Amino acid sequence: MARITRKNARRGLAAVGAVTVGAIALAGCAGGSSDSGDGDTLKLWHYEGEDSAMAKAWNEAIDIFEEETGATVEFEQKSFEQIQKTASQVLDSDAAPDLMEFNKGNATAGFLASTGLISDISDAVDEYGWADKLAPSLQTTAKYSEDGVMGGDTWYGIPNYGEFVGVYYNNDAFAEAGLEIPTTYDEFVDVLDAFVAKGVTPLAEAGAEYPLGQLWYQLALTQGDRQFVNDYQLYENPVDWQGPELTYATETLAEYVDKGYVASDVSSVKAEDAGVSFINGTAPIFVSGSWWFGRFVEEAGFDWTLQAFPDTQLSLGSSGNLWVVPENAANKELAYEFIDITMRPEIQAIIGNNGGVPVAADPADITDPKSQELIAAFNGVLDVDGLSFYPDWPAAGFYDVIVQQLQGLVTGTQDAATTNENLGAEYEAGTADFR
Repeated sequence: MARITRKNARRGLAAVGAVTVGAIALAGCAGGSSDSGDGDTLKLWHYEGEDSAMAKAWNEAIDIFEEETGATVEFEQKSFEQIQKTASQVLDSDAAPDLMEFNKGNATAGFLASTGLISDISDAVDEYGWADKLAPSLQTTAKYSEDGVMGGDTWYGIPNYGEFVGVYYNNDAFAEAGLEIPTTYDEFVDVLDAFVAKGVTPLAEAGAEYPLGQLWYQLALTQGDRQFVNDYQLYENPVDWQGPELTYATETLAEYVDKGYVASDVSSVKAEDAGVSFINGTAPIFVSGSWWFGRFVEEAGFDWTLQAFPDTQLSLGSSGNLWVVPENAANKELAYEFIDITMRPEIQAIIGNNGGVPVAADPADITDPKSQELIAAFNGVLDVDGLSFYPDWPAAGFYDVIVQQLQGLVTGTQDAATTNENLGAEYEAGTADFR
């Protein structure tokens, strides 16, 4: 029977949802842990679309795996929702796959780790040397404590791609305005002022969904250090919600609206609308994630670039989703062999040349010029151990809290101090059992 216990499962259960809670109850002691598979079939699940960089790379990995091992891959494409909602039930039974993609973070992979449904793969990490290929901030989302908090001592997954938030610049719009791409934060503000003086709202933003909250957290990171990130994300020390990092972020975001850097109606704008405003050239700057990169390559009819946010070593971002091995997997050794193939330079290069962000690619293998730019920006963040995760990760439901509170800030219904007080109260309530 899988270990369905946890000193505190409240947050994980809230995030995984009521269906999963029911699944745990239904699963009971179905199917004990087993390593007695047929030895020649790897059951693999993932939820990447066929045209995604990851699926293209993993399809090639399947061919290599079958040729080198003589085993067959029995692949089932699942939706994210299918895996998320049924994981606890399926993984506690003999129907568990040998290897599956699962979302990183405390409430997802961390929850499965804490309940004993996915395997401790630390021995395989040592055997194959995967830790040597992953920067420390990438390892954080792959290792969990006994309570399912990321950044622990035990390996439960391996990522082979990453993601980060940077700044997209419309090079053509800058050239037309006689401006240079900024390399410092002061230059960044000067550029914002220059566009406003020309009657242009420079920042594509969205306050009804995630982009505004990510800009807010990025502003805090410009004043913070790794200890601030560890306190906020990993609960190492109390977070001061009236301290310099978060006070600066909230006050500066309010100034962005007051100065016209962000549209006055930003509170009602959604992420798609913000992205489209960059694609159609309405806004020359967009602070958002690498997940937009491929779309901008296809749809933006102008020259553009992506760079890390200026004047800070810390950037939003993390590993991508994880390969995890269910505790009830029948063929764990085959799973480890497949993971290792996906970490090879030739497989990593496929991710990189198709708009993805590989974690262990040889730069010489990336031949697409635009992809080289993306990976160079990501590697620059990794070189300074700069990945700092996302602002909503510490507590279940905190995403909605951030959206709501920042809407109050940018509409002027509450000031920065009140906004931080409200955010802090929700953060404290949501993380109390982990501190």
